[in-house]
Amino acid sequence: MLKELIKKNRSYRRFYQDERIDKSTLLELIDLARLSSSGRNIQALKYILSYDRETNEKVFKNLRWAGYLKDWKGPEEGEKPSAYIIMLLDLELADNCYWDHGIAAQSILLGATEMGFGGCMFGSIDKVNLRKDSNIDDKYKVLMVIALGKPKENVILDEIGEDGDIEYWRDEDNNHHVPKRKLEDLIIDNE
Repeated sequence: MLKELIKKNRSYRRFYQDERIDKSTLLELIDLARLSSSGRNIQALKYILSYDRETNEKVFKNLRWAGYLKDWKGPEEGEKPSAYIIMLLDLELADNCYWDHGIAAQSILLGATEMGFGGCMFGSIDKVNLRKDSNIDDKYKVLMVIALGKPKENVILDEIGEDGDIEYWRDEDNNHHVPKRKLEDLIIDNE
């Protein structure tokens, strides 16, 4: 059951834009992050929720989409995310979030997947402009943005080929292929 949820939890980059995600759904996802473990139990992560078209557009323009897809600038109108979560570190509580943002993001995305949504984490952000456009106080460090929506693309997990190429790609039917290493390639046997 968990393995199937993890396999469905992909980095989706195209969505049914008209399938809205409301504030109460976003709050449910943040609650999953809130309940997740936190280094030293500091709980220094804070969140800005975006779920209306005007605010979403301010976030969207500050994201850099799919680095391996060189000829694609991101989703077109009608395929943009329905919501965003801007994840912040409260610098008054901590100067380092350790691994908390990864744990929180995974909790949010697994929850979204279970609800029939999908998402994509962004670290490639114009943080200066996002801070200005979203009126983010200097006491917060922008860690990432999570885009959310009803996925409009099919993601296929492939085994990495003999060439070792790890870059994701799209086929002629616009299926998004993600190469994954074999399990045995990840295990180091020191015996």
